[in-house]
Amino acid sequence: MRDIANNIGVAQTLAPVDYAATTKGTAVDLQGFNSAAVIVNTGAITSAGLYVVSLQESDTTTDGDFANVAAGDLVGTLPASLAATSTYKQGYTGNKRYIRAVITKTSGTSIVAGAVVVKGNAADKPVA
Repeated sequence: MRDIANNIGVAQTLAPVDYAATTKGTAVDLQGFNSAAVIVNTGAITSAGLYVVSLQESDTTTDGDFANVAAGDLVGTLPASLAATSTYKQGYTGNKRYIRAVITKTSGTSIVAGAVVVKGNAADKPVA
């Protein structure tokens, strides 16, 4: 078995809490890495809600500079609706410095969810 922990960086973009509104994750800096994937974990959904997760990118951390990632810069697809107690992943191949996850509430009361970005192909190893 080979070690992966010293070859990746992990950063939280959405804290694992109960979301009752559309929420933008914190920006994750990809500098020093050449690949990334977002991992989304869900828990309970209250009142049969409809929630969608998307990935945004930017060259700055300014909220208004973020835009949805073009389909050509994504590997795999996220579901049209998040299911309770599920895990999803999507790769990012774009060239922006920052990415973040966004949970969009369409209906329902709330969803327990969280998202992390796994950063790979580090320029300097081992990764702390």
